[in-house]
Amino acid sequence: MTTRVFAKLIAAASCAALVSAAGAAFAQAPTATAPAAAAPAAATPLPAGPAIPGVCVFSSEAAIGSSAVGKYVGSRLQQLQSQVQAELQGQETSLQNDAKALEAQRASLGQDQLQQRALTLQQRQNSLQRTAQIRDRELEATQQKALGRVMTEINPLLRQVYAQKQCSLLLDGNAVLGSNPAMNITADVVRLLDAKITQFPFERERLEQQAAAPAAAPARK
Repeated sequence: MTTRVFAKLIAAASCAALVSAAGAAFAQAPTATAPAAAAPAAATPLPAGPAIPGVCVFSSEAAIGSSAVGKYVGSRLQQLQSQVQAELQGQETSLQNDAKALEAQRASLGQDQLQQRALTLQQRQNSLQRTAQIRDRELEATQQKALGRVMTEINPLLRQVYAQKQCSLLLDGNAVLGSNPAMNITADVVRLLDAKITQFPFERERLEQQAAAPAAAPARK
């Protein structure tokens, strides 16, 4: 941004505008969704007809949501989200304080000095917005990876129950509006899953480090 544009910015609005912009950046802070939230149940359950031999129903969303490891993943994602919010809140608070200080001092500062400090605040605001966007993508990547791990644990158990129940057709419980409970093998899979694994360690994915790694690698001759 040129000096002329910044002179117009400062003349037209106080540094409180920068604070407001920073607040808007933080308002877009990432939120980690709970893994595989189940669809809301119908107000009136559909009447269940007789069970169909060989036809089974399985809901991955219900399995993740009701299993011990799925609940652990949801709790851990909330912890990581809180850490990100604390990080962004600290940067936002620092930016707000510095913007208020500049507003209080603007009458005693020269035009060039005021413009330079306003430019620094603008750069910090832009940096905060970029950080919030990166953290949002990191939390999303973390959730996808963690849920992928859970599904990796579920798949062989689902095959095992499918064979034990002598299923010849497996329906996706997430897309079925109603079925006889005797055909649903989700609970059987969850029991095996709880006996196999209840939690596993994972941290927030670091997209900044991943992006910097190729650039830091020495060029091959």
